[in-house]
Amino acid sequence: MVLVIVLDLSHLPLHISKIFTELEHLSGEILLEVEEETEGYQTLGEEYVNIIQVDPSKKKVPSFLRRAAFISLHTLLPYCLEKALLHLEQELQAEAEPGRAPESGPAPALPGRTFLRSWIRGQVGQLTEQQRKTASQAVYVLKQTVPLLHRLHLALFYIHGTFYHLSKRITGISYLQFGGLQGEDQSIRSSYKFLGIISLLHLLLTVGVQMYSFKQKQRARQEWKLHRNLAHQK
Repeated sequence: MVLVIVLDLSHLPLHISKIFTELEHLSGEILLEVEEETEGYQTLGEEYVNIIQVDPSKKKVPSFLRRAAFISLHTLLPYCLEKALLHLEQELQAEAEPGRAPESGPAPALPGRTFLRSWIRGQVGQLTEQQRKTASQAVYVLKQTVPLLHRLHLALFYIHGTFYHLSKRITGISYLQFGGLQGEDQSIRSSYKFLGIISLLHLLLTVGVQMYSFKQKQRARQEWKLHRNLAHQK
């Protein structure tokens, strides 16, 4: 059973309150995953649909280390990646526009965040202008790609029914079904495969729209630079 602690943050400064809110949300996700992975072999939902988690051998339940790796990949890694990309994007923008004030402002942060931000600032400061442009494009592409990758993986799960989360695929934790009616199971699989195909088509459409939008932005940026250069020459 997870003990939920609700903190009254109304008396704290806004930036401190925001940090504690994020940490409270993250710790809640971790505690929920820990409870589901350690309280017996099945969650209530898994027991209801007659499935159980197994390791790559398909003969044993996942070990403690494998479950711990899954929890870390499923909760901590996305949070750290999101914050690292955010700080990297802010530092690249600050280097590109020296007179611009940082978006995060002068508010103090947690020691871990301060170290991460300082390290990123030092690395960005060593880049050339061309390298910063390339890094900015890479950050943009990565931020757009991660959600699309999750959607692609979910569509593949609907079609093949193997790994629900990317973290489960990486750690090799899959589901094994036992009991139930074979005819009913086949009908459900067909429905999910159809849903997976629809999801893939929608994903391809989304990628096409985003690529067209990106090209339009690139063209508009080039036209603006050309117009600015011509104005300076006059």
